[in-house]
Amino acid sequence: MAEELDVDAMITRFRERAQAVKQRNLPPVAGPERSRLVEQAQTDFRDFAIVGDAEGSLEDGILTLRVDLRPKDG
Repeated sequence: MAEELDVDAMITRFRERAQAVKQRNLPPVAGPERSRLVEQAQTDFRDFAIVGDAEGSLEDGILTLRVDLRPKDG
């Protein structure tokens, strides 16, 4: 499996998933259900965006994702 993994393509898929979550329409629900859906969408976006911003490498069967979480200047 490790030899078949395209790390750059995987990271691109996570970027695409983050964008899809951002554009996702909410179903017609209200109240606590809507709040839960909004919270889940925010969590999904954050998680997908973090991986989508990663620099990845695969060495000796070990996948390493490096993500700079420091605030951007300016």
